[in-house]
Amino acid sequence: MVTQCGLLTNKKGPVALKSISVSLSIREFVAGVSATLNYENEQKVPLEAFFVFPMDEDSAVYSFEALVDGKQIVAELQDRIKARENYETAISQGHQAFLLEEDMSSRDVFSCNVGNLQPGSKAALTLKYVQELSLEADGALRFVLPAVLNPRYQLSGSSQDSCLNKGPVVPLEDLPYTLSMVATINSQHSIEKVQSNCAFSPLQYLGDDKTSAQISLADGHKYDRDVELLIYYIKVHTPSVAVEMGMPDLGPDNLLGQPSAMVSFYPEITEDQPSTTCGEFIFLMDRSGSMETPMSGQGIAQQRIEAAKETLILLLKSLPIGCYFNIYGFGSTYEAFFEQSVKYSQQTMTEALERVRLMRADLGGTEILAPLQNIYRVPSISGHPLQLFVFTDGEVNDTYSVIKEVGMNKHKHRCFSFGIGEGASTSLIKGIAQASRGTAEFITGRERMQSKALRTLKNSLQPAVEDLSVSWDLPAGLSAKVLSPEQTIIFKGQRLIIYAQLSGVMPAAETTGHVCLKYAFHGKHCEDKVTFSLQPKTDANLTIHRLAAKAFIQSMDLGFMETPASYRKEVLNTSLETGVISSFTAFIAINKELNQPVQGPLSQMDIPRPVLLPRLRGGGVSPAQASGFNPLMMHTLYNPQYNTPQIQSSRPLHAKYLMTTTRSATNRNKLGTHRTAKATRGNAVIQLISLQNANGSWDPNEDLAKALDMSLEDMMAAQPSELVDSLGWATILAVIWLHTNAKDLKCEWNLLERKAVTWIRRSTGPVMPAIVKAAISFLKSPVDPAIFAI
Repeated sequence: MVTQCGLLTNKKGPVALKSISVSLSIREFVAGVSATLNYENEQKVPLEAFFVFPMDEDSAVYSFEALVDGKQIVAELQDRIKARENYETAISQGHQAFLLEEDMSSRDVFSCNVGNLQPGSKAALTLKYVQELSLEADGALRFVLPAVLNPRYQLSGSSQDSCLNKGPVVPLEDLPYTLSMVATINSQHSIEKVQSNCAFSPLQYLGDDKTSAQISLADGHKYDRDVELLIYYIKVHTPSVAVEMGMPDLGPDNLLGQPSAMVSFYPEITEDQPSTTCGEFIFLMDRSGSMETPMSGQGIAQQRIEAAKETLILLLKSLPIGCYFNIYGFGSTYEAFFEQSVKYSQQTMTEALERVRLMRADLGGTEILAPLQNIYRVPSISGHPLQLFVFTDGEVNDTYSVIKEVGMNKHKHRCFSFGIGEGASTSLIKGIAQASRGTAEFITGRERMQSKALRTLKNSLQPAVEDLSVSWDLPAGLSAKVLSPEQTIIFKGQRLIIYAQLSGVMPAAETTGHVCLKYAFHGKHCEDKVTFSLQPKTDANLTIHRLAAKAFIQSMDLGFMETPASYRKEVLNTSLETGVISSFTAFIAINKELNQPVQGPLSQMDIPRPVLLPRLRGGGVSPAQASGFNPLMMHTLYNPQYNTPQIQSSRPLHAKYLMTTTRSATNRNKLGTHRTAKATRGNAVIQLISLQNANGSWDPNEDLAKALDMSLEDMMAAQPSELVDSLGWATILAVIWLHTNAKDLKCEWNLLERKAVTWIRRSTGPVMPAIVKAAISFLKSPVDPAIFAI
């Protein structure tokens, strides 16, 4: 039994980090975050604490300060090497020092050092950042406060200077510190609703027009899962331009000196029937040991590898006739289903499905670079552009090398990436998509991977908006310099954001400017024009300027080791100039008033962080958990064969932890019948879809009858044999069943249903209306025959 306050570290002392408090301010589709880490040294000697935590890779961190025993110390952004040297010097001289920096291997991980915290002292470290909110397919704006940071696979021979695999990890339920969060939302459009995966207070509107609202995280929340908010405005797809006042005293050469503009476009893209003949589709599936981890730590969640297998089945069934495909699995090694991509047919699809069902998370670590290089070495298939789908939990530490490889081959393909489960690397998932003009999706335990993957496949089959160009119409003496990296294509439902610096003389009176987006779609040339006010608004946090600086830095910053020498100086100077952290800078704060020589080495403390641990396929805990180790006192070691945390301790497994599975099952029953019913329907849909043929038809057999919940005799007795053969009858019944019983999952079966309807039309001809009417009557379905375009 734990007798001391907080979680015990390896030195049997209480953890110094007591709580994390977050203030979130969302305005339109931009979030401003102020996060405070509250430390207390309860030991009898001075302490140095080290905390590693995740952040979204698009976050622009611009402020860091410490409040120590009532004294405020504002950090300075310095050259990274210089900041580290100053930190070590300050500690050696008896000063207090605080260091905040990006990880050397990935910009979605940060580390915070608290140096020379005196016995009994309290320190509150506050960091501030801003970020854009991603737009979901249903119109929601998505904010995520990352919490879970899973250990990442360490390549042999790779840099050891990463914080990713340092420090202890703990099971989610054993975290010693809590999280509190208050969110304020403001929009010129009314706020319709806010949803979350965590317990929040009811949404409180701050005015009758519902343009401002506030919610707060329930008391006692543990920092044990990613906190996700989905914000729904009444109207979201409206082009807009916001102009923000700079700091003129800094001069025109400083990025913060001039006004900055943030432009948002939503091109109208109509949905057409997808191409039926062209494309090479390669599915690169993570089969490392960490894929046995559950999708989330809430309840008995599905294993990542099982969700991925279901998704692969749907994707295979939805591919167009005439295309080419292949499937790769990767871990410490990689293997392909076929020596080279094969033409999509009943035979090749059946062979692939059999191998998908046998897939396991048994290939060791997460080495994605080698299979990517192999895919790029294979010659392209003429007339079939390559579309690469990558599914991974993102637990790698050579992020920049992977992004660089994808970017070098961007003219050969588009890459669509999927981050699976909590803790997936936003830096890797977003980076490889952006480098290849693709899209990125993140799937957590409360979302269906299948929906997002099929929506992405549909986008890959649709024409994209291409040949993007932006022009400005501004008063004489005023010009715009675009700071965002060039974007060449966007897909249906996507938003285009452009940052620009306005240089010259701003007009004194109320004046407007115009910005025009020109693009090509389906061979047609289109344009969207927005008129906006040139009277800048002030913002003490310089939100738009920080986001513009982040976009500019990201376009050149490929990590401390990978960034070309020609870019390094500009990245460093822009970072120092704007106060936005980069791979080459770090925040450091020093309290020189404390000048007490340290007697001997400081007591070292690594703050534990939450981690999702793999379960056995039967539902129990992983071998590491069941081998007699205590998760209350664990360190992360790495077994390259399994890519899972190995736990060491001297005491037996705590009885409370042995009850985790049972207790989680109880919690799962409380999630509500709606989600359970949807999961059941999802399983039934997978069962039915797995029986579909490559050409879109279904065979009339016992398996199909079982999936349709009827006997084969009854199904065939109702067949109007004078109008249709048994194959056509079975296919029509399957399509109607989908529309009747799984309408809310239509995004998952829409493509394969189109394939089925096309086959039905071709096979039945003019008698199709009569057959459909008979099928609807037999199934007693309310479905409109118009679904067959009759």
